[in-house]
Amino acid sequence: MTDTRALNVLFLCTHNSARSILAEAVLNDLGAGRFQAFSAGSSPRENQQPNPMALEVLQKAGIDTAGLRSKSWDEFGGAHAPHMDLVITVCDNAAGEVCPYWPGQPATAHWGYADPSEVEGTDEQRREAFRQTLHAIRRRLELLVNLPATRLDKMVLESTARALSKS
Repeated sequence: MTDTRALNVLFLCTHNSARSILAEAVLNDLGAGRFQAFSAGSSPRENQQPNPMALEVLQKAGIDTAGLRSKSWDEFGGAHAPHMDLVITVCDNAAGEVCPYWPGQPATAHWGYADPSEVEGTDEQRREAFRQTLHAIRRRLELLVNLPATRLDKMVLESTARALSKS
C-alpha cells in the first residue's frame, strides 16, 4: 500500500448476520484509519438483520455497532461501490460459491469460522459461541492491521491474507 488511503476489506458470508458482521465491526475498530471494513452476504434473507447476539458481544467488547446492517454482496459489485483491495470469505458456504466480479480484481482469501448462530443450548452457551468467534476473528485481524505497509501491496496482500487463515 504505497498511498495513504485506507485499504478496503470486504467480509463475505451467506446471510451477513454474524461472522461477517463481527469481522466488519472489529476491523473498523482496530483499523486506525489504515483499513475500512465492509460486509455482505451472498444470499441474505429478506429483511435480514444482524444477529442480536453478534451485536451484543460487540457492544460488550466496547466495539461500535452503529450502522451495521445485513446487505447483499450486489451492493459492492457496481460501478459506484467502493473499490475493494481485499475480499475475505468467513464461512465455507460463501467460499464455495461463485462470487461476482469485483472491480479492480482485489486480493482474496478464505478465513473459515464455525457459525455461532447454529450453536444450540442455553442463551449463555450461544453467547459464548459468539464471544469465541469474536476472539478468533480479532486475533487474525490484529495480525493483519499490524503488518508493515510492504506486506499490504496488492501482489503480497493475497498470499499474506491466505497465510493468516492458518493463524
